[in-house]
Amino acid sequence: ASALPPQKPKSELVRTSLRLLTSSAYRLQSECRKALPVESGPGTDIQLVTQQVIQCAYDIAKAAKQLVTITTKENNN
Repeated sequence: ASALPPQKPKSELVRTSLRLLTSSAYRLQSECRKALPVESGPGTDIQLVTQQVIQCAYDIAKAAKQLVTITTKENNN
């Protein structure tokens, strides 16, 4: 019962990376919407929105890199 299939940890890592990718993409979409002239109100802090967009893009890149690393390792095994 203690022998787990070797794919299990990698699959969990893949799921974690996909969750980060998905949530970051939704956040990015939301932040970009705030920056649109139509939807941004007079109190919209464009500098803050820009920082949020940059953070979301970074998180997306990080998740994508994790997926590439995991996939490459799985393909080499």
